[in-house]
Amino acid sequence: MADHTLINLDDVKDSAPAFGLGEVHEARFATGPLEADQLGVAFYRMRPEAAQPFSHRHASQEEIYVLLAGAATAHVGDHAVAMRPRDALRVSPAAVRWFEAGPEGAELLAVGARLASGGGNDAQMFMPR
Repeated sequence: MADHTLINLDDVKDSAPAFGLGEVHEARFATGPLEADQLGVAFYRMRPEAAQPFSHRHASQEEIYVLLAGAATAHVGDHAVAMRPRDALRVSPAAVRWFEAGPEGAELLAVGARLASGGGNDAQMFMPR
């Protein structure tokens, strides 16, 4: 494997339509294209005023969410956390979380500790939230 990999997140396949979530957001899972072994990376471009219809938590992965553009509210357990551009939010593995976008939409980058779960996806999804 090369000592670095450069991709553009807009070039990563949007997986949201395959899950019936194209009206909510784009979901571009960049871990594979980046050839990352230890981290998971996902980019979400949420539609204005859209709310994710699911929530999730992890068995062992801590995640960090960075709002790149727009506005969003992160729902973590019973807490609503308002986010503005360049805010970074750490969420513990067991905390149930979901997101909703503000009136201008939201661009959100999620980074997880893939290695902590043995390199796999240890998410538990709850749908509907």
